[in-house]
Amino acid sequence: MIDYISLALGHGLLAAAFLRLVMRDDLDVDLRLKDIADENDAERAAATNAGRASRRRNPRGTDGESN
Repeated sequence: MIDYISLALGHGLLAAAFLRLVMRDDLDVDLRLKDIADENDAERAAATNAGRASRRRNPRGTDGESN
């Protein structure tokens, strides 16, 4: 009888530990990938701002060259 109780207690504690690990919010978060994604977003925003400024300086694609 004690063998069954100790087996049930051991397996129950393992199951509880497993569930606590699985339910963590930061389980599937890779900080390096998050940093890379943030850098890419910042680069895109900078490129977009540079593109907008360029279009403001040279409207309709005219860059001083004549066809």
